[in-house]
Amino acid sequence: MLINSDFEINIRSIEEFARVMVPEALDKTMNLTMKETSDTIEIDMEIDGRKGNFIYANQEDKIDEQKQTMVKILLLKVYNKEYSWGGLMGVRPTKVLRRLLSLGYSYEQAEDMLRDFYIVSNEKIELLIDTVKKELEFLNREYINLYIGVPFCPTKCKYCSFASYEINGGVGRYYKGFVETLLEEIEMAGKFLKDEGYKIESIYIGGGTPSTLTEEDLEKVLRKVNENIDMTYLKEFTFEAGREDSLTEKKLELVKQYGADRISLNPQTFNEETLRKVNRNFNRENFDKYFKIAKEMGFIINMDLIIGLPDETTEDVLHTLNEVEKYDIENLTVHSLAFKRASKLFKEDKIRKELDREIIEKRIRELTEKKQMKPYYMYRQKNIMEWGENVGYAKEGKESVFNIEMIEENQSTMGLGGGAITKIVIEETEFRDYIERIINPKDPALYIKEMKERMESKYKLFKKGEK
Repeated sequence: MLINSDFEINIRSIEEFARVMVPEALDKTMNLTMKETSDTIEIDMEIDGRKGNFIYANQEDKIDEQKQTMVKILLLKVYNKEYSWGGLMGVRPTKVLRRLLSLGYSYEQAEDMLRDFYIVSNEKIELLIDTVKKELEFLNREYINLYIGVPFCPTKCKYCSFASYEINGGVGRYYKGFVETLLEEIEMAGKFLKDEGYKIESIYIGGGTPSTLTEEDLEKVLRKVNENIDMTYLKEFTFEAGREDSLTEKKLELVKQYGADRISLNPQTFNEETLRKVNRNFNRENFDKYFKIAKEMGFIINMDLIIGLPDETTEDVLHTLNEVEKYDIENLTVHSLAFKRASKLFKEDKIRKELDREIIEKRIRELTEKKQMKPYYMYRQKNIMEWGENVGYAKEGKESVFNIEMIEENQSTMGLGGGAITKIVIEETEFRDYIERIINPKDPALYIKEMKERMESKYKLFKKGEK
């Protein structure tokens, strides 16, 4: 895309937006002119024989990159694209709304801006407002959270882009060394966080699939967490059991014994043919067995679903939603498939079957209302279906604090294990945060080699946040 503009613009950002939202514009020349006063910003666009004009109140002190955003929205308008999320691509829409509220806008004023400026549909605005109202009950900058990543799985799902290696593959030879290194890292982090007086609100053990750990190693990790992490202020402890093919009753007993109160059991879909296509083992009888055991143990249970998996039709999605209704769960996370560059699916096939948005969204509303669940966190990703989003629903009082704080990037995170992200969040102004990250290597061999060096960097990062 060739862009001629008489004002400063991030060309790469515009091209990325066009690639996902208006691909037919990518090989065209775009001409932009802008008039700005203290009251208004007006942008004219000419592209592919089409012309458009967008004028809006000058709110550059309130809207991040207003001119850039206006160009993206104008591109949608000149190509007559009517997307449910309008110009909010690949962002956390909740952050946009929370920023408007922090600037003094009422919900009604923010709703008008979402509709008139960002051209978001009424249905998505309602979802966004409901989610933010719930989030605001939990956000607390006083605490931090702890994430532990186990980068091994029984098999690698084709849609997955997370730090994950097949336990029986070549990288599996580093499993033992990974566990030993992780135990050491937990001990180092625990001492530092205690010495510096950090209050840990939530712990999340994810991956990969942490239940891929052997029973013996799982107990070592959980015991090390209990012995070294200060849980005085802990509100929740989540273990991502994820896949039934990695579970045993003993593993669930250990997770419960060492204080975790939440698990995820994630079918993604109840269509077993789809799961075979994406290289994910699934046995419904086994799944039901461990679900029943987990319920009897008193776990708060989350299920993850993915809408838009390869070859799935609207009827397939509805079948999965109907099956979910049979389970007594406290949390449900509904993901819209995003083609991530690091996933095998991105390299193989990016063609999606057309799904009936209205029917699927109506069924999700019916399901969550019947289960007395409300949205409590939400985010979008690039390369996601245009009407899609990832939404967490929960029964009252069962919301995941960790999910809210991570998606909103409100708390600092100490990340341990393979591919874990450590970040500090520092308030720069009343409306803007400074965020800096350190990422552990995904590769277990590199993680083992560099753990201590990365840990020293994390110490410095957290001390920087104290200043």
